[in-house]
Amino acid sequence: MEAISEFVGQINGLVWGPPMLVLILGVGLFLSLGLKLMPVLKLGAGFRLMWKGRSAAGSESEGEIPPFQALMTALSATVGTGNIAGVATAVFLGGPGALFWMWLTALVGMATKYSEAVLAVRFREVDERGAHVGGPMYYIRNGLGRKWAWLGVLFAVFAAIAGFGIGNTVQANSVADVMETNFGLPHWVTGLVLMVLVGMVLIGGIRRIGHVASALVPLMAVSYLLAGLVVLAINAADIPAAFALVIKHAFSPIAAEGGFAGAAVWAAIRFGVARGIFSNEAGLGSAPIAHAAAQTRNPINQGMVAMLGTFIDTIIICTITGLVIITSGTWTSGESGAALTSMAFQEALPGVGNYLVAIALAVFAFTTILGWSFYGERCIEFLFGVKAIVPYRIAWILAIPVGATLNLGFVWLVADTLNAMMALPNLIALLMLSPVVFKLTREHFEKEKALGV
Repeated sequence: MEAISEFVGQINGLVWGPPMLVLILGVGLFLSLGLKLMPVLKLGAGFRLMWKGRSAAGSESEGEIPPFQALMTALSATVGTGNIAGVATAVFLGGPGALFWMWLTALVGMATKYSEAVLAVRFREVDERGAHVGGPMYYIRNGLGRKWAWLGVLFAVFAAIAGFGIGNTVQANSVADVMETNFGLPHWVTGLVLMVLVGMVLIGGIRRIGHVASALVPLMAVSYLLAGLVVLAINAADIPAAFALVIKHAFSPIAAEGGFAGAAVWAAIRFGVARGIFSNEAGLGSAPIAHAAAQTRNPINQGMVAMLGTFIDTIIICTITGLVIITSGTWTSGESGAALTSMAFQEALPGVGNYLVAIALAVFAFTTILGWSFYGERCIEFLFGVKAIVPYRIAWILAIPVGATLNLGFVWLVADTLNAMMALPNLIALLMLSPVVFKLTREHFEKEKALGV
């Protein structure tokens, strides 16, 4: 087992090494420039489209869920442990400068997420149940042609398996950990409760997931943000110094201090980029699977709604977590992960802070399990047809209590490795199909201009 773990660890170091991080940032930068920075410049228009897309009324009937619910389903999968534990780990390993590189990853990631959703809607199909299906496996097959279909198959295989790690067992384990630490609940109890709750939602398919996500995601995100803003108000005097630390140590090494081991600039870049991607999933190819189900005939409008996912996840939620940790001074304590975030909130809100983080983490992880189950189902349907969905769903539900009770070091490693491996086919497809994205975008805005919109 140790030899296998070591082998997977070496592959992980390879696939998440400098070439991969350069590729993800490079593709995002290329798409940003090709789109003439449209995702950043049209942020306000994206929010207006999101607001308009809250219900199917006035929206085209193609697709299963309103555009807003498609975004919330995608956000339900991305807003998870990465926003609480991932940011803390990035700061612990890379220093405050890691937060700057997370921001940069998000800004170019908005163009990536936009392009993924545009292609997902443009090349989606209707399956034998009459449901709209799409995502990287479909835009590879339908956009690049049959000779590239193998690349789509690779993506679907990696994503269907990776989901069990990153979107299921790892999340269940995180919830079980915080529930035991803060409320004394045994791991197996948390696992069973989660299994029942997830099972009840999954029976209803994408429409039920869309409804639950559109209710829970805004509620949990706003509650967590409010709690974070209260902490930042208490630590207000330290905010300018925190920003100064972030900017300074994005470009210069930081010395060891307290329980903090010190970090080179490369560590800030590496962990900032890697955890940024882990949190917002721009480039992984997961979110476009949800956006393909949106009730829209306009790929550009859905792309503009989709790019908000990266902005909300990283620029807003991760920034709050990062600033809470840095302003509280706990980043030098030697703690890491969710425990570090918990300590930072507890510092400002004694007796309440740790419970707030525990509840936020539990809800974030629960919705991540829902969002990723949908991604996995769509991938398994692409590989084996509709008949494979129910067995996959059963396996998904049964994996939850297993994940809650196991030591997941190895599972985390495998899932993290497969995450990078599902990103590769997607990034290749984005580069090859970028002329389609640029053309559709140009035509859309030229048409708007001609109509005087």
